[in-house]
Amino acid sequence: MRPGNPPSPGTVPLSVEILDPRSAPEPEGWVNFLSHQRLQPVWDYELLRLEAWLARNPPVLAVIRDGSRPVGALSVMVCRTWREQAFAPAPSGRTKALRPRWAEVYLPLLSGYPACVFAASLSTEERRDALRLFERELRRYLGAGLLGVVYRAMTAELVPAIDGPYRMSREIDPIAVLANRFSTFEDWSGTLAPEIRETLREVAADLDTTAGTGRRDLDAHELAALLNEHRARQDRRAWGQGQRARAGGLHMDTRSPIPPAYLDTFVRRSDVITRTYRDARGKLLAFNTMIDHPDSPAIHHWAALSGMDGGRRNLYVDCYAHGVRHMIERGLPELTAGRALLGNKTALGFGTRELSSVAVPKPVLGR
Repeated sequence: MRPGNPPSPGTVPLSVEILDPRSAPEPEGWVNFLSHQRLQPVWDYELLRLEAWLARNPPVLAVIRDGSRPVGALSVMVCRTWREQAFAPAPSGRTKALRPRWAEVYLPLLSGYPACVFAASLSTEERRDALRLFERELRRYLGAGLLGVVYRAMTAELVPAIDGPYRMSREIDPIAVLANRFSTFEDWSGTLAPEIRETLREVAADLDTTAGTGRRDLDAHELAALLNEHRARQDRRAWGQGQRARAGGLHMDTRSPIPPAYLDTFVRRSDVITRTYRDARGKLLAFNTMIDHPDSPAIHHWAALSGMDGGRRNLYVDCYAHGVRHMIERGLPELTAGRALLGNKTALGFGTRELSSVAVPKPVLGR
């Protein structure tokens, strides 16, 4: 089916279906909805299933329907207290009603994009009604222990449908975006400071750099170990600089370590470009995944060894340059690059796109 917007909602009332990907089959019409909305691969149902099985706070999928046709969706992390076990228990019906939980509408594996999507045909008022219906259904699904819902990393287009009386909204760190205003790669590189251009010429010249889609030559355990250590180092730096509260709208980090099984499936996809950097001995120094989206490619996972462990400084500059080249040569409108280290990205010409989080406490849910 060719991409495009589904028809406008009819007279049938909207409904909400909530599924646990660990146990529920793929929802009817999901593949067509992914195609219509041109969603990023993190929405693929099999990847959602893998994520849910291996996460401490597993996602459920809420599908908003007009009749039988999906017209909206939310990926929702069901978050548990830190006193509970490291992995979520296997699905066995609904979560115990009185056990405290909160929910986060959030894509922890693509945090600069909202975990809430709608068909363009739905008005702001229809979206508002759909979200209130979703909150009521989620409250029924999770039981009386649900403490509230946090909508993380929402775009300015979505906030009016979420916000309202007694709902707490705040701006968070934005996503880095480079608009494609360049005819050639040299047009972009010519805008960089001389020292960055020099780095770009030299940083990876003596390394073994390999890139491609559908890669089957990689050790997912090696990738996961490097990525999770890189994330932990970045988080320690953020805590030290007092940035964690601003970065996510809440002070706690509800993400789980990224498991090898997820990465193994992800890097084999035809729409994911994986670039690896190795030294002469074959040691993995850094790697990147880029989502090759037809509208907005995304520099996604980036991980590198620290200097103390033998890493090479500024490899990210080479990685970003390849992403920019891809955008320009394909004639794509923009390139996104996540929410961390925005100062480094500003030096490479990136601007930002505003994001907000909205917290909805229990008494306000569905109202």
